[in-house]
Formats: sequence, C-alpha cells, structure tokens
Amino acid sequence: MFWDKLKPSTNEPKPISVDLSPTFAIQVTWDDWATSRVPAAKLRLECPCAACVDEWTGARLIDPTRISPDVRPVGMEPVGNYAVQIRWSDGHETGLYSWRQLRTYVEG
Repeated sequence: MFWDKLKPSTNEPKPISVDLSPTFAIQVTWDDWATSRVPAAKLRLECPCAACVDEWTGARLIDPTRISPDVRPVGMEPVGNYAVQIRWSDGHETGLYSWRQLRTYVEG
C-alpha cells in the first residue's frame, strides 16, 4: 500500500541558544537539552564552503597550517532555519554551518 511506503517524519532537535565560551568554543544548546561544544579552530578547519572543500570530490582544500590555533568567531548570523554563518577573525566568512552539522558535536 502507498501509506506503508511512507517514512514517518521525525523532528530534528532545534537549537535554542548559540554562544561563545570564554575559550572561544562555540556552544549550541538544543531543545532536548543536549549540548554541542566545538573549539573554534576545529570548526574553522571543518568549514563546508566551496573555498574549503572541493564540491565534486569532497576533498579538503584548506591548509590546516594556514589557520591560526587562536582563530575565533567575530560574528554569527542565522541563515533561515537551517544554518548559521560565522565570520572568523582570519577574514573568512563564506561557510554556512548547518544545524545538522553542529548537532554531530553533541557531547557524551
């Protein structure tokens, strides 16, 4: 039957706050009270934009040695209901970090 082939919908957790910790880590608190906490340098190195990742192969284009370990966000803006755009202290600002990507960093 048609109805048997439909997948049940699941509600993905939604962020309720996005903050910077004193150690420049990005922290997301989710509506299920889980927390994602990511060091800024790690998140900068995992930027998903086309300048940092080859769109065809998925290969990282960014040279980790060119990213300062003390890189930090200088601004963040929500993008629709699905991502946050981060402006970095090294001038990079084209990466959109999806909530789904940030959810992968849930602690514990």
